[in-house]
Parts: sequence; C-alpha cells; structure tokens
Amino acid sequence: MPFIDWTEQLSTKVKTFDDQHKKLFGLVNDLHDNMAQGKGKDVMEKTLAWLVNYTKTHFASEEEMMTRHKYLGYLSHKAEHDELTRQAADLLKKLQAGEPVMSVQVMRFLKDWLEQHIMKMDKKYGPFLNAKGVA
Repeated sequence: MPFIDWTEQLSTKVKTFDDQHKKLFGLVNDLHDNMAQGKGKDVMEKTLAWLVNYTKTHFASEEEMMTRHKYLGYLSHKAEHDELTRQAADLLKKLQAGEPVMSVQVMRFLKDWLEQHIMKMDKKYGPFLNAKGVA
C-alpha cells in the first residue's frame, strides 16, 4: 500500500506538472517501501539528493511557465519553492554530515510538503494556465 496516494483531487490540470508531481510521489513511496524493509538509512541520502535536484528542475519548469504567462501569484509561489528547497537541502546536509535524521521525520516532511504545496499553491496556477492555453 502506498504511503502517499496520487488522486485526481491533486491534479493541477497541467499535464507536465501533474506528471512531475506523480514522479515525486513515486519517489516518496519508494523511500517508504525501503524503510519498511529496513533499508531507509541506506537509501535516504541518495533519495534526498535526487529529490533536491529533481525539485530544482520541477520548480524551474513551474516558475518559467508562471513568468511566461505573467502569473500574479509568482512571487509568493517562488518564495515557497525556495523555502521547500532549503528545507530539503538542510536535511540532506545533516545526513551527509552524519547527523542523526529520523526516517519518519523525512517521510512526514516529504508527504506534508507534497500534499500541502500542491493543494495550497499549485492548484491555484492550474486554471490560470489553462485559460492561457496550457493543458
């Protein structure tokens, strides 16, 4: 059973971004599966490194689309992207420095981050971009 489920309720109605979000959900579920098998610590650093890099790419895609179409919520959206990236990078730095980081803490952060960010921020740009011809 997945730790975090993609549902149509999370859809932004922008296929590219929905596909990227689904990929992020898959990553979180893979980490959860590894944790359930007792391999969480072995894969957490690699997973967080991938997540930090992938989210930079994903966020850049969203931000480029928002600026291209002059989305009025761009500045607040970008500020949240920057904060989420900083938080994930901080977790990664702690792991790389050998500091204790709880797998459960990382999973909760990732789940809350994805669900809350999509529901509170990303779903707002969907109708705006759809009206601009982006599907």
